[in-house]
Amino acid sequence: MAEEHNKLLVDLEVRIKQVLFLCDSLKEENARLKAEIRSGRTHLDETVKELEQLKAKYDSLKIARTITAASVDVDTAKAKLSKLVREVDKCINLLK
Repeated sequence: MAEEHNKLLVDLEVRIKQVLFLCDSLKEENARLKAEIRSGRTHLDETVKELEQLKAKYDSLKIARTITAASVDVDTAKAKLSKLVREVDKCINLLK
């Protein structure tokens, strides 16, 4: 009977060591995945900022093209400029 208990204890010890090894492996994988997520979020933030910059440049180009194009309706250009002036005025008011 004592041999059977010893065998069970040895088996339990082996299984505990396996569980501890698995736990360590999972901790390492978790740390790696967290680092990947941080890296992905950083990349995403940079991409969003770049997208915003490109949108602003695109809007500026559209406005410049509208103003310089000879075939564009003058009223449309005036309306767009008026809208820009209102937006700038709003920004100035918010800063006060």
